[in-house]
Amino acid sequence: MLIDRVVSEGRKCRWTWALLMVCCTTALAATQTPGVSDNQIKIGSCTVLDGPNRQYGIQIVLGATIYLHYINDHGGVFGRNLSLSSFDDGYDTERTGACFASLKRENVFSAGFFFGSATTAKYIPLLEAEHMPLVGTYSGAPFIYEPVKHGIFNLRASYDDETRELVDNLWRAGARRIGLIYQDDAFGKTVLDSATRALAKHHAAPVATGSYTRNTLEVGPAIAAVHAAKSEVVLLASTYAAAAEVVKQIHGLGWRPVFVSGSYIGTDAFITAAGKDAEGVISMQIVPSYDATSLPTVKLYRECLEKYASASAPSSTGLEAFTNAVVMVEAMKRAGHDPTREKFIDAIESMNGFDVGLGADAHLKFSPRNHMGLDRVYTTVVHGGKAESFSDWAGALAH
Repeated sequence: MLIDRVVSEGRKCRWTWALLMVCCTTALAATQTPGVSDNQIKIGSCTVLDGPNRQYGIQIVLGATIYLHYINDHGGVFGRNLSLSSFDDGYDTERTGACFASLKRENVFSAGFFFGSATTAKYIPLLEAEHMPLVGTYSGAPFIYEPVKHGIFNLRASYDDETRELVDNLWRAGARRIGLIYQDDAFGKTVLDSATRALAKHHAAPVATGSYTRNTLEVGPAIAAVHAAKSEVVLLASTYAAAAEVVKQIHGLGWRPVFVSGSYIGTDAFITAAGKDAEGVISMQIVPSYDATSLPTVKLYRECLEKYASASAPSSTGLEAFTNAVVMVEAMKRAGHDPTREKFIDAIESMNGFDVGLGADAHLKFSPRNHMGLDRVYTTVVHGGKAESFSDWAGALAH
């Protein structure tokens, strides 16, 4: 009997020790997961918050933040509040290293809500070296998607998708003399390449191209190049401030080409910067109109904007960031009560078919082989100082 009791007690001790080891291991894993504590998950952003392109970053951070406030007000994720620390890189590739160092100092769980092709190109190797996931950057450059990078995810359609849609619609409407003004960096050259490929399918090429330096408004020589070629359409591969300067200067010459652009123009900020000269400009979007409140995520975006930032106007840029935040939070929920970065990445890859609340054609396409969430694009034209849905390409060319 004594031997039986000793054996029984020994078994209990072994089970107690094993249970203790499991608990300690779980607790240790939690403390070792960057940015995760008992009551908080930390997210970090490097974006443009100052300089001529600051409205992009302001709207991106605002759109993400109001959704995180909403989630925190509803209990967070497994009781943890979500916090976003945003740092300014000025849309300057020389400042990306310092900005990323700020994310590391903050010990964030995941990065998100970045801006810019040239800057994102600098961040990706830093993110990969640190095994830090990225969810959402305001760029459709192909290097983000191909080849697939383990922890790098983006919601938006590619620049190829947007530019092909623009060129094909212009060509069907009868446009032949298409010039292009582009920002002389990775972003602008990517759009230039996309436009060249899209036109080549119609056995054509841009009639002229002109470039300008990022973060400047020195667009005069670029305008001269497309003007001399008598372009009937000017494709703007530009951020909003430079694009506004282009249309103002061209209209000042008494020249009235049709202006078109991708979503990268930041339509709402462009309208503010260009004023009456924005009228008639056609641009692509990668989210539906922020007035389409019959769509659940658009409705929630407008409600959160009213509750948490009532002085701010809605924007397509803000809605895109808000939707990226929806994706990020859903992945955190799927990662479970004890999240790790790997569980988080696996969770995003499991979201193929997930309805992001932007309509029947806006279900996520994420998988282990595809890190582009959506490929849908929408067309708008500036009318009465506001971007409206648009389909009359022939009418635009006949103006």
